[in-house]
Order: sequence, then C-alpha cells, then structure tokens
Amino acid sequence: MQKKRIHSPASRSLLWIFALVLLGAAFFISDQAYSAESGAPEVVATAEHADGHADGHAVSATEFPPSLESYLQGEEGMTSVWDKLKHRVEVEPFNLWATLLFLGAIIHTFLTHKFRHQAHVLEDRHREKIKRLGRTAEAKDYLEAKDDVSTGARIFHFLGEVEAVFGIWVIPLLILMFLKFGKDAVTVYVNSKVHYTEPLFVVVIMAMASTRPILRLAEKIMKAVAQIGGGGPVAWWFSILTLGPLLGSFITEPGAMTISALLLAKQFYELRPGLRFAYATLGLLFVNVSVGGTLTHFAAPPVLMVAGKWGWNMAFMFEHFGWHAILGITISNVLYYYFFRGEFSKLRREVKTETGPVHWNDRDEPVPTWVTVGHLIFMTWAVINAHHAPFLIGGFLLFMAFFEVTEDYQGTFSLRSPIMVGFFLAGLVIHGGLQQWWIAPVLGSLSQLPMMIGATILTAFNDNAAITYLASLVPGLTETLKHAVVAGAVTGGGLTVIANAPNPAGQSILNKFFPDGVSPMGLFLGALAPTFIVGACLYLLN
Repeated sequence: MQKKRIHSPASRSLLWIFALVLLGAAFFISDQAYSAESGAPEVVATAEHADGHADGHAVSATEFPPSLESYLQGEEGMTSVWDKLKHRVEVEPFNLWATLLFLGAIIHTFLTHKFRHQAHVLEDRHREKIKRLGRTAEAKDYLEAKDDVSTGARIFHFLGEVEAVFGIWVIPLLILMFLKFGKDAVTVYVNSKVHYTEPLFVVVIMAMASTRPILRLAEKIMKAVAQIGGGGPVAWWFSILTLGPLLGSFITEPGAMTISALLLAKQFYELRPGLRFAYATLGLLFVNVSVGGTLTHFAAPPVLMVAGKWGWNMAFMFEHFGWHAILGITISNVLYYYFFRGEFSKLRREVKTETGPVHWNDRDEPVPTWVTVGHLIFMTWAVINAHHAPFLIGGFLLFMAFFEVTEDYQGTFSLRSPIMVGFFLAGLVIHGGLQQWWIAPVLGSLSQLPMMIGATILTAFNDNAAITYLASLVPGLTETLKHAVVAGAVTGGGLTVIANAPNPAGQSILNKFFPDGVSPMGLFLGALAPTFIVGACLYLLN
C-alpha cells in the first residue's frame, strides 16, 4: 500500500522558507548577471551615495552596512517615515532583503512547536518501522547498539528548536551577502561590526547560575520568604515571581531568569498546572524579569546600552524606573493570583510523595559556605567583566576548574542549554545589526506615548537591548523620549521569546512542561496583561 504523503502545516512552512531563500538567491544572482552584461566594472556591488546615485565603485568591506548618517543627505525635506524607508531601500536594496529574512526568522519562531509536533509524528512512524524490520537497538548484535534514527525527524527537531532559529536564518543571510558584496564585506561585518558580548555573557552567567550551590542559595532565600506565607505552592509562586525577577538588578537578568525558571520548574511546573495557568505564569515570569532589572543601571541589557551615554546612575534608575517596576510586578502577581486562585488548590492535591531515591542534583546534603562563596566570586567577576571577553572567558575556564575540584558538592553540569541560548542570541545580533535602517527613523518620528508604545511593539520583534541601542543613535532625543523608549523596551520584554535576552534561557528550562514546547501565541497571551500593567506604572507614575 502506498503511504500517504505528509502535508502538515510545518511541512508547508518549510517549503515556503526554502522558497523565500531561493527567491532571494535568484534575485541577487540575476542582479550580478545584469551588472556584468551592462558593462559594469567587475565588482561585487556598486556603492551608493546618500542621494541614491551610484558612483561606480565597489562597496568596500567597511562601507557595509551603510551608516545611518549616509542616508541623511538624500532625506532632506522628507517628513514621511515611509518616504525615508523607500529612499533607504533605493540607496541599498539589500536593506529590504535583510529585513525579509529577519521577518522569515520571526515567523519561524512562531512555527517551532509545529515542527516539533511533526518530528514526534515521524518518530512514532519510524519506531514502528524499525520494530518491524528488526533495526532496534535490542535486535542488533552489538554492545551499546543504537536504534536506527529517522533523519527526517531529526531535521524537524532541529527546525523546531527555538534557540536554533536565528542561527539557521543567518545561513541564507550570509549567502546573499556574499553574492551581493563579496567575502570581505561578510567577514568584516561578522567579525568587526557585530558584537557578541551579550551572547558570551549569557552563556557564562547561565552556566554559573544553574549550578547546585547557587540554586541552593537562591532557594534558601526564597524559601525564607515563602515560609512567611506558609511554604505552600502559593507562597513559593509569589516568592519566585516577585523576589526572583528583582534579583536581576544585582545578579543580572540572565542569572535571575535561570534561577527563577529552575525554581519554578521544581516548585510549580512539576505539580502539573493547567495549560492556561502554565502559560500565564510563564508570561508573568518573562515580563517580571524584563522590568525587574531596572532597579540598577548595570544589570539589564536595554539599560546597560544607554546608561553610560545618557548619564543614568543607580539613583536615577530607582527614582524613574525601579519603584515603578516593583509596584507593577506586585500588582501583576496579585491580579494573576486572584484570577487563578482556584488552580492552586488543584496543585496541592496533585503533590506526590517521593518514595524512591532522589536525583543526585536534589539531594539534601549541605553545600559548604566556602564553595558557595567561590561561586559568587566567579559570578561577580563575570558581571564586572561582561564587556571584556578575555577576562570573561578566562574567569569561566577557572570556574570550571573550581567546579571539578569541588565536584563532591556539585550537581550535573551541562553546557548544552547555555550554548544553545548563546547561539540564538548570536544569530539575533547578526540579523539585528542590519535592521537599523528602518528602526531608527520609526523611533525618531514618535512623541512620548507613541514612542513608548512603538518601542514596546518593536521589542516583541527584536531584542530590547537592540531597540534602546538604536534609540541612543537618534539625535535630539529629550529626557522624556529617552525614558519612553527604555520604558517601552523593558515593558515589551516578555511578549515573545526574542524580546529579551534572558527569555531563551527561561524557555529552554521550562519547555519540557508544555506539549510540543512553548507556543509563541500562548506566551504572548500569558504576558499581555502584565505588559499593560507594568507599562501603565512606568508611564503614568513617572
């Protein structure tokens, strides 16, 4: 009997993805062919003046992407943002293609759960097939044999990894850049014009924050707070979602996200809440972490991008952002508790008593104080040297040596999740560096409330640190507009997984508690109410 072909939404989406890539490649190849036939010099591309006229010379590696200032001469007298964007596409057509690929990556993130579902379908079919053909590990006459694997299922699994999405879409981006501008432009852009400070730092701090001594310390602190409320699921839920995000102002947002997500996994998600409650809590966590780092000027990436340039210190941050964030987090938590209060009684009834041996990571043996202090010293070193890669990586290597020496007190140490999150962010900054051409004029055209709303919306489709960084390049921003863009960026940091740098870390930890992984729409709906609440606090109380 002939097997039915698979026509799943994920399969169709994959075909559209490849179609878009092939269309872009065809465009650039035909563009090169046209240039050659028309007698143009043998160069990879022609550079454009700000007025849109070609000068007949090759684009040098240092000229790509064009600076924002290079567009200004041809935009004199233009008041419409749309006209400015059209002009910038005329000056450099690659702007449009870079943004289309970026949009393709964003759409892909919304389809990852469909890819994972299709992977599970293929795995089930493959399992039946290898049983029938005798290709299971048990049927093979080898020591430590493995099952035959389904290549198709693994491809769909890879395409369904949120952390891999932007890295995947970097491949067609760099291919098209190479076809249009040549090797030197691609090399200079990736090596010199894109900065990987944040991805590197997130990998290091996430790995350190997820170790047993740090988790035990954070658990003790939050347990002390939870005991005030009786130590039940409600008290733990409040403690983690309130105190955890605020710790992000001191141990950085990636550290706070890692610790809060791991504790929520243990104290909340393992109790199997309803799906709607699970998404509501995830959205609340992401929003709270995004605004919880604003008590200081050195911990939240979107604040760190502008604090030095705009002269914002710790006192300024607490006065204009910090206490507003605390109030917004508290109101959001109370309202979500009130709405889902009936769900907590179900959590209590579902608690199961463990009768077998506990996991090595969950053992009750105490961690010596000197080991915990050692971890804190290494984390402090990482925070201080976040922008100095040699010291950051050197300190991390020494930390791993310290981990080996103290392994009797440690748990399992895995770099897979931190590295995958770092890969996600590295791909994001490569794409984000080519989106300045449209983000800057959009932000520069707005007044206070539209600026905040616009920054909130843009943050959902780009990392909020990139939004504030680009805003710092807009000339003539008033103090009111500066506050509005940062407030909008941190407010929208929980709407999508790409909106805030620590979000992929949280999703990576909690993904297993959601059928087929976290749905982007479920996260968006769960984060919507707290986004409005903290946004109102930041706007109305300033």
